Amino acid sequence: MKISIKNISGKNQGELETKFALVEDGKGTQAVHDAVTAFRAAQRSGTACTKTVGDVQGSNKKPWKQKGTGRARAGSLRSPLWAGGGVVFGPKPRDFSKKVSKSTKQLALRKALSERLKLGDVIVVDDLKLASHKTKDFVKVMTALELKGTTLVISNSDANKNLTLAARNIENVALTTGDSLNTYDVLRPDKLLFTKSAFEQVEARLNKE
Repeated sequence: MKISIKNISGKNQGELETKFALVEDGKGTQAVHDAVTAFRAAQRSGTACTKTVGDVQGSNKKPWKQKGTGRARAGSLRSPLWAGGGVVFGPKPRDFSKKVSKSTKQLALRKALSERLKLGDVIVVDDLKLASHKTKDFVKVMTALELKGTTLVISNSDANKNLTLAARNIENVALTTGDSLNTYDVLRPDKLLFTKSAFEQVEARLNKE
């Protein structure tokens, strides 16, 4: 599949041939589901914690005698039936992360990127080096490339600092690098803006056995 390369002014600078095999329709859907589920599960802090009867502060003294008061039997102030008592089967700190094989992650990323390419949601520019760190300079680039809605900018790891500073104040724009791009990142935004070097970096990842 061929992708047109543009400069930051929106003018065509040639074409780029994808160097990884696109995933056919109907394949890789389960891999995408597994990868996204695992990614979102890993974002959960898992720090919710409630106190059981053994954790609640209070003595083991019986509130009143067993018989003769006319009231229901009570053995502890820390009973789950009482306000301020322990919680039965409440949440405790836990790890929500799920294991996904390397091959499944790779298939999921290849499937997700294949679908975005087919839909025309991927834009590749020859370079994204900005002369200054001003936000308005990056807004001009987005206008020239006709980027609307949410946009994920994928650059190489040694991207210039001006790009990071100029894009961070724009709503619905996020930045990442080619070596850290994942399936969830590919699916979330409306458009994907790659630098040529970052796209080649992702291709190299997808071609690894």
